[in-house]
Amino acid sequence: MAEQIAKLSEAFELFPGDIIYSGTPENVGPVVVGDIIDMHVDGLPGLSVKIV
Repeated sequence: MAEQIAKLSEAFELFPGDIIYSGTPENVGPVVVGDIIDMHVDGLPGLSVKIV
């Protein structure tokens, strides 16, 4: 993860609270059109992303 953050920060300015989507856990299928990803971080509002 540290390497991903380092590479991304070379191309983009990252800010506290930024979310980096890095794929699905092992043994989980790929994200496909129509999927909805719900994200929750304690103390922050929830976020839903629909894959289009």
